[in-house]
Amino acid sequence: MRSVAKQAVILFGVLAMVAAPVALARVLGSATPMTDGVPHLGVTSCSGSTCHSRQEATGVVVQQNEISLWQDQTSTSGAHLRAYRVLSSERSMSIAKRLGISEPNQAIECLSCHADNIPSDLRKAKFQFDDGIGCESCHGGSEPWLAAHYSTDATHSQMVSLGLYALEKPDVRANVCLSCHVGSDAPGQFVDHRLMAAGHPRMSFELDLFTALQRHHDEDVDYFLRKEVSTGAQVWAVGQARALERQLTLFSNPNLNMDGIFPEPVFFDCQSCHQDISDDPNYRPNAVLNPVRPVTPGQVRFNDAHMIMLLAIAEQIAPNEADALRQEIKAFHASLSGHGDRSEASEALQLTASRFATFAGSADFNRERTLGLIERIADDVVTDRYTDYAAAEQAVMAIDTLLSSMVAADQVALSEVDAIRGGVELAYDAVSDSNRYSQLALANALRDLRADVTGLR
Repeated sequence: MRSVAKQAVILFGVLAMVAAPVALARVLGSATPMTDGVPHLGVTSCSGSTCHSRQEATGVVVQQNEISLWQDQTSTSGAHLRAYRVLSSERSMSIAKRLGISEPNQAIECLSCHADNIPSDLRKAKFQFDDGIGCESCHGGSEPWLAAHYSTDATHSQMVSLGLYALEKPDVRANVCLSCHVGSDAPGQFVDHRLMAAGHPRMSFELDLFTALQRHHDEDVDYFLRKEVSTGAQVWAVGQARALERQLTLFSNPNLNMDGIFPEPVFFDCQSCHQDISDDPNYRPNAVLNPVRPVTPGQVRFNDAHMIMLLAIAEQIAPNEADALRQEIKAFHASLSGHGDRSEASEALQLTASRFATFAGSADFNRERTLGLIERIADDVVTDRYTDYAAAEQAVMAIDTLLSSMVAADQVALSEVDAIRGGVELAYDAVSDSNRYSQLALANALRDLRADVTGLR
């Protein structure tokens, strides 16, 4: 569906009691595999022809080719393995040189997201650091649960009680993924503006689409029987809410939100500053007013892409609360220019994002509601808010992932979506280059795409 180019008997009783607090912390989003203190046995502990390293999907309970997918260097599914290897590239070396830090494959600023950078005392005998983002980087240290995992009698819920991360739950998955793809307060897991100015790629993330692009396993019928699986729309909505919550949490952290006497620029929209300037008397600045943001030209703009998406979600699944969210967003933007208390505005928006994440995880994204959400994201009223590239990019990814969710849920036929695929590709083309982004070009593409989507009703 998605183009790569656009491119989860006594032993039980004893260990469950020991692991329960950790497992609960994971469900609540307060721990990740890098920070929870659980030993990692390494990718080789997951290999073997009867486990996860067959070359083809021939398993009964699981496909058993999961490591082969993770190792695939020809597609995005191999990105997590390549994460460590890229640290030896010329680009990585130049970034480190500009920053004046050690070799990239030795610097904590790089290793904490490009490798399974747990403390050395938690790395067991078969652990290999150059495996990059291996199995336990996402599923959690396997020492407490691997023996039970070998058993065909072990249920998924028993495995989770022993410490396996329940990545089928959008909240758990979001917490794990966001720790690197947005950032955290763990050592080395915050990509600041200095790192980006030295050459690090711009941070961009959407939970459901990235899950699909970096999928390390094929979900068969058995997978859905063993686990309570959320729809793609639910995963997307939870991801948007949790990404905003994480963004604001980091922004509220006094150790992260300042760079000397200046605010840390990474929280703000890149195009706030990275614009052409000229002394030509005929020059006109390209600043465009945003209807949901009380920001005057010249003021640095907060990256509000996830706010815009969350507001569109609220308008569909909780319309009675949408106006309150809209006012909180405006209050937050206003507080950045001195109109109101920034801490209070940020905290209020964080709490609302968290509440919406819980609600979105169980919301019914039926056919009509999902079509309405896509239409809303592509509506002229909302496209006026895509004054900045980051929001535009999130909008296009949202439409793609929501259409895919509808196909997976049998809400629309694949042939129907294929018929409007050209419109999706045109929208992607409009955001293919952040340096040449045109809001008008995107608005035109989305207007046509919206008409196509309405035709699915």
